[in-house]
Amino acid sequence: MRLITGPDCVAEGAEWLGARVPEFAHALDLTGPLPLRLRPDGFAQLASAIVSQQVSTASAAAIWDRVQAAGYVTPDAIHAASDADLATVGLSRPKIRYFRALADAGIDFDALRDAPSDAVIDRLTSVTGIGRWTAEVYAMFSLGHADVFAAGDLALQESARMLFALEARPTERALRDMAQDWRPWRSVAARILWAYYRVDKGSEGIR
Repeated sequence: MRLITGPDCVAEGAEWLGARVPEFAHALDLTGPLPLRLRPDGFAQLASAIVSQQVSTASAAAIWDRVQAAGYVTPDAIHAASDADLATVGLSRPKIRYFRALADAGIDFDALRDAPSDAVIDRLTSVTGIGRWTAEVYAMFSLGHADVFAAGDLALQESARMLFALEARPTERALRDMAQDWRPWRSVAARILWAYYRVDKGSEGIR
């Protein structure tokens, strides 16, 4: 399993993709070097991903700042907090339920570090509130998997529409099919598309 461990890995993937996909070469000319985007793994990162679901990047950042300030970043802290406490920091009723499901899930985060992408996604999506997008983003950024693609991401879909001059925004299934041609560097392809989205739209597509 190929892992992204530093900027050189991202650069290698970008060079490979740019040499094979003219649209990616064009995007890279506009974006310059891609961000690494690696993050720590563990409970707090999944909680942060839950916060990011279906809200703008600015709203997610503001809510996550309040969650962190309140210390609601461990299973024990979630177990000790009331629903009213969690609502005070900006968590919606569904996200409070998802936080509690995550706290109760008993995920072995150390074991996930050595697991293949499919196993990581299967384990995480078994938890209420963690969908495929959240699991894929975790595998990409917290575990450094080089060949994962979050095709359900609306910014990736819109960026692909613009970059590849598609008539309409591709569906999740259509974009996942497109991404098969970008193996074994689909995580870097996602970085290119997010970076291109930022250049074209003037805003970040992902937090």
